Amino acid sequence: MSQFDFDAVVVGAGAVGLACGYALSKRGLVVAVLEKEAAIGQGVSSRNSEVIHGGLYYPTGSQKARLCVQGRRALYAFLDLHHVDYRRCGKLVVATTPDEVARLDAIWDQALANDVEGMERLSGEQARALEPGLKCEAALLSPQSGVFDSHGYMLALQGEIEAAGGAVVTSTPFEGATPLPGGGFTVRAGGEEATELTCRLLVTAPGLSAQGVAGHVDGFPADQIPPGHYGKGVYFRLQAKAPFERLIYPPPIHGALGTHYRKDLGGQAVFGPDLQFVETEDYSVDPARAQDFAAYIRKFWPDLPAEDLSPDYAGIRPKLHGPDEPQPDFQIRGADTHGIAGLVALFGIESPGLTSSLAIGEEVAISLSASA
Repeated sequence: MSQFDFDAVVVGAGAVGLACGYALSKRGLVVAVLEKEAAIGQGVSSRNSEVIHGGLYYPTGSQKARLCVQGRRALYAFLDLHHVDYRRCGKLVVATTPDEVARLDAIWDQALANDVEGMERLSGEQARALEPGLKCEAALLSPQSGVFDSHGYMLALQGEIEAAGGAVVTSTPFEGATPLPGGGFTVRAGGEEATELTCRLLVTAPGLSAQGVAGHVDGFPADQIPPGHYGKGVYFRLQAKAPFERLIYPPPIHGALGTHYRKDLGGQAVFGPDLQFVETEDYSVDPARAQDFAAYIRKFWPDLPAEDLSPDYAGIRPKLHGPDEPQPDFQIRGADTHGIAGLVALFGIESPGLTSSLAIGEEVAISLSASA
């Protein structure tokens, strides 16, 4: 029997934390995933677009580019194996004015550099043949993009962890960790019954709480905790028949992919998210924003009936950049940066974190194996 209660503890039972637990479980480790909420996937993972990204946009050589493509390929296979619902509907990235066509050229080049399969250039006429009602000068087709049941995915990850002898423990907030002299950690957890447990390896993947959690690991250097920002995005739902089968994306905005269209698995049309930087976790949706949404959407769908847009939900993304600052890469920080053996801390795991989650889990497991 190991001297530790668990081989590994993962903080955060969202998609990325569960994927990390799954990757470690596949290597024969007994894993505990701690979640402060009463159920899995209640944070960032519950308030997203449920889009499977192709990997088109991300800078050459970045972790986002590599892990998105790897993660997307692994995700479809995982969903098939576990009978989780998805629809590989494809994505059209559209130029709605002549001056946006050059931006499509740049995205095309980036997609090829990122090894994204099956990309096609389309004229406006070709795009409209696929999606009547669409207004565009030209488009890119990414056939590997899709939508999926993210909660079903997380339940499947939880099942794999538990089948391997691990545990996913909800209503158990992480309160701190102390490295042990001979290696490993004592982890302090709260909840109705506060407890301590020991583990050899520790992964922090708590989304919006990443900075606070890292700050409660004794000895974690403050200068290795990047400043965090809240990037709020709201969604509106169409109370009418969905107009398109494929995802429709305008060119990205600064700091995000921009307000896009999707037909969800229930067959309804949803638009969003936009991007606003906020100071607190505020998930309200102002109905008056419908006018701004309508103006944006009509660039690619002129026939939108604005009165059919209704407020839906909001999400907050854990950003490492503020307004008008460049968008950084994922931060997957191991002992080579913070100096604590057996610990990997994740920061800024926003889009395409959900698509990338299985690949992020593998990256974390490999990093921990290398430092063991």
